[in-house]
Amino acid sequence: MRVSSLLLAIAGLVLFAALPGSTQAVAEELPWLVSPPAAPVPPAAPGASGVPAWLQAHIGDGDGQISAVVLQRARGFHLQKVRDGAVNNACYFAFDATRPAGTGRRFYAICEADRTFRAVPSGHGSGRNLPGIADFSNDVRCAKNFSNAEDSKLTTGGGYVTAEIRTSFKGYYNASGSYQPLMRSFLQFEGEGVTANARERAIGGHPGVIVSWICRMKFPNSPHADKDGYVPYGKLIDYGDGRSNGCTSWPLSVSDKILALAENKPTTVYIYPEANDIVAVARAVKAGQAPARAGLYWNASCLREIGAPNFWPRENLEPALVGYKKKNPPAKPQPLPICKRP
Repeated sequence: MRVSSLLLAIAGLVLFAALPGSTQAVAEELPWLVSPPAAPVPPAAPGASGVPAWLQAHIGDGDGQISAVVLQRARGFHLQKVRDGAVNNACYFAFDATRPAGTGRRFYAICEADRTFRAVPSGHGSGRNLPGIADFSNDVRCAKNFSNAEDSKLTTGGGYVTAEIRTSFKGYYNASGSYQPLMRSFLQFEGEGVTANARERAIGGHPGVIVSWICRMKFPNSPHADKDGYVPYGKLIDYGDGRSNGCTSWPLSVSDKILALAENKPTTVYIYPEANDIVAVARAVKAGQAPARAGLYWNASCLREIGAPNFWPRENLEPALVGYKKKNPPAKPQPLPICKRP
């Protein structure tokens, strides 16, 4: 299929998904979903859904609080995985990607056994703007676009189970006059249904920090040196509360504590919104209806900024991305210039 045809198909699908209609119509319009949309989940009443009283105190739409629907789904998903024997961890994670990024605390680590609730900042997928294809990029503060397409660099909502933690070398940087290696840990997520390609996409959680390479530095005694004795050197960039390539990222200062909760003990991660939520909210907005009145949830501040959200299914977006890459192959990597240690 030609790329231009794919563009029209994607645009038509996204527009059509936002049109008003019945819940059954939504299921018919979204053949990529593995099951029809669930009924909207209303805010929890005190004592409802078996949520302990201490945890109910954290429900709300303020900074550092967790919205009712996000908690209900994250907790329900975790309890189901415990019953299935997939996890045996009293702690679980949730992420509300409809809330503002930056200093906004929207990633949650909940440990019911010791009654702890932690809320920290987190980044969302940056997306991409591909000339001649589509603009599915996200601003730093609020996410508008979501997808499970490989190479889309977008967040995908739904349930995940954590897997192994891998630590890798990212380069050297200067810290207070000394050269330090950045060793970044990555917590792999395993998905199911719409999120099933999480490992294929290398989706997981990690500190939002990277070394932007500038040059190759002679450092033959380093265990990370290449065969000629050079290591990459550059500037340390902390983007923990900004945009990622689709992963869940955290500020470096809190990442170790989050990773420790899942190390050698798998648990669950629930990311809101799912594809059904995105389409339902878009339909409500298109119909001129406030999502809350329709029993739907989206952070009000971000919804005002983005207008309406979009979900880009992999079945439509991935072929377009492949076609774009063929027409615009990445430049051949060039060796870094050599720099000298002062």
